[in-house]
Amino acid sequence: MRIEQDLKLGFKDVMIRPKRSTLKSRSQVSLEREFKFLHGAKAWSGVPIMAANMDTVGTFEMAKALAKNKMFTAVHKHYSIDEWAAFLQETDASLLEYIAVSTGTGKQDFKKLKTLVSAHPQLRFICIDVANGYSEHFVEFVKNTRKQFPDQVIIAGNVVTGEMVEELLLAGADIVKVGIGPGSVCTTRVKTGVGYPQLSAIIECADAAHGLGGQIISDGGCAIPGDIAKAFGAGADFVMIGGMLAGHDESGGEKIERDGKLYKLFYGMSSSTAMEKHVGGVAEYRASEGKTVEVPYRGEVQVTVQDILGGIRSTCTYVGASRLKELTKRTTFIRVAEQENRVYTPS
Repeated sequence: MRIEQDLKLGFKDVMIRPKRSTLKSRSQVSLEREFKFLHGAKAWSGVPIMAANMDTVGTFEMAKALAKNKMFTAVHKHYSIDEWAAFLQETDASLLEYIAVSTGTGKQDFKKLKTLVSAHPQLRFICIDVANGYSEHFVEFVKNTRKQFPDQVIIAGNVVTGEMVEELLLAGADIVKVGIGPGSVCTTRVKTGVGYPQLSAIIECADAAHGLGGQIISDGGCAIPGDIAKAFGAGADFVMIGGMLAGHDESGGEKIERDGKLYKLFYGMSSSTAMEKHVGGVAEYRASEGKTVEVPYRGEVQVTVQDILGGIRSTCTYVGASRLKELTKRTTFIRVAEQENRVYTPS
């Protein structure tokens, strides 16, 4: 046993210090970025904000909506081969730049992935997603996926430390997903005691990834647009969000009416709700590590998207960054004890 004495920080522990700016308007800020990948062929350009691969967020409908803003969707892994075929038949080729196929690491997962991508090689992004990215089995799965798909861009996670980011990149990943336990419907930290404050995880993992020419995704912990801006400021190349996109028309999840108000179901993918839906229940050797909540129904996602993008553009104007790429270089975090005046915030 040992104790690390270094301070680790989450989004709530800091704010971004403003700096002198020559920008006259938020409209002068470009949120698009271009990335070249360590292994996968071809560059990518777009707004590097991603919908999480949860079946109450990362749907085909969400992908269509976000692609209009050049935003990305990691489509959840529970669509069938036939559902993918129908979706791709009706989809413009440009949309394929903004979606990833998600997969687990079981034998059936790999078989399904091979069938799907072999039939539709235009799917150039693969997201290998597990809760615990520290197992040797996971690393081997990444290596095998890279051998099978040498030209695809591979996203792999989740981890929270630099040495594991490096191992996954060397195993064949292009982008590593960073975050253990920060999600709004994740209870891993409560059930296991394992986790890492998200801001510090981003800073440390981004440093490791960029040293090898890879990228990271900050996955989880963003409740407001300012959190997304802090993630980018800390060095994240992409930011993945779940709860901020839940409750919309394009989100999955059952719609519920209660006391005259509409809600949509939102749950973690390790929750008992998700496991009962997809694998017949919680296995006897494990515990549920996710919440199930009812999110107020919020209509079309485009209104929320504009709020998010507008907030990040505003961040950039406060520090003088004309492009999102410049935000990290112009970010100075200050430690704080409070974030906002909550006098008129509903409890």
